[in-house]
Amino acid sequence: MPSKPSKQLVTFPNPSPDRDYVIRHRCPEYTALCPVTGQPDFGTILISYVPDRKCVELKSLKLYLWSFRDEGHFFEQVTNLILDDLVRATKPRRMKVVGRFGVRGGIWTRVVARYEASSRKRRRSG
Repeated sequence: MPSKPSKQLVTFPNPSPDRDYVIRHRCPEYTALCPVTGQPDFGTILISYVPDRKCVELKSLKLYLWSFRDEGHFFEQVTNLILDDLVRATKPRRMKVVGRFGVRGGIWTRVVARYEASSRKRRRSG
């Protein structure tokens, strides 16, 4: 049975939760619709994070990003939404999501959204 888009982000336990290390994902197949014109938008989503207890599973990440294909989103909104959803799912120590979007109206756009867990929150969750 073929895969289908999904908003569900699946996680798995961090195999090295006592160590800070960086995970980077490059997702070059982001597509959505321009909310103004309905024309297709294309981009690359770059995700880097320092996991705490959970990591995101890659197939679910691919299906999650695929779920935007038929939706209308402004670049700024979708970059922050992706960050919020990933933070909610994984509760990382730090995370950065960069949206690098193709030309719209003759303009290339890059949006950067960041999250950092406060040291007080990190101590409580451990």
